[in-house]
Amino acid sequence: MSHLDPEQLALIALGEPVASDQEREHLASCPVCRAELAELSHAALVARSTMDELELDAPPARVWDGIVAELGLAGASAQTAASASPVTSPERPATEPSAPRRRSRWIWVLAASLVLVLAIGGAVWIGIGMLRPDSIATAALDAFPDHPKASGTAQVDESRDGARTLTVTLEGEAKSSEYREVWLIRNDGGALISLGVLEGSSGSFAIPDGVDLSQYDLVDISFEPVDGNPAHSGDSIVRGRLSFA
Repeated sequence: MSHLDPEQLALIALGEPVASDQEREHLASCPVCRAELAELSHAALVARSTMDELELDAPPARVWDGIVAELGLAGASAQTAASASPVTSPERPATEPSAPRRRSRWIWVLAASLVLVLAIGGAVWIGIGMLRPDSIATAALDAFPDHPKASGTAQVDESRDGARTLTVTLEGEAKSSEYREVWLIRNDGGALISLGVLEGSSGSFAIPDGVDLSQYDLVDISFEPVDGNPAHSGDSIVRGRLSFA
């Protein structure tokens, strides 16, 4: 059979199972195709080795000029194309003068494809990192004497747009006839803000804009009777002071 198409060799180099039994047999016996596959596989390996880098540098303009020139696209620079060094292999017979250019062209295509994949992957990773909120404060919530088995934690996260969220956990204490309410208490005890009802062992609550957490730095979880009174019952389960990062 004739030599394998460059497109198919490029896909095989990327790990795609595209070869038939007959094509695999030809690849095993043909030094020309094996040499071309080896060079394409090496290009793929070099490109993939940059996946662990935290920063992806944009390739210089001459790289893209070379890709455009090798593919014969509009706007190709003849000077860049002429300066590109051809890729040769000692295993390739001298009777195939068009083979080095064909191999060089597909190495450029493979490299360009991998650069594009890496750039997109890096952009997605950076985007995810930018969307992740930052933890700005934490607290261990200690039990009150009436609830010695209780324990809890609190964490304040701030998103990139400035929105803040308090996440609390509570373990070891529950009453079937009362609900649990989460509060921010001013450190002088003179004022407090209800954030909502805690259902289950954990919950997240939006902190209102304008609340100064350096003043309202006490996190409190209390039992509240169902009596229509919005004030704090005085029956605190756990409480702790926020420590800022």
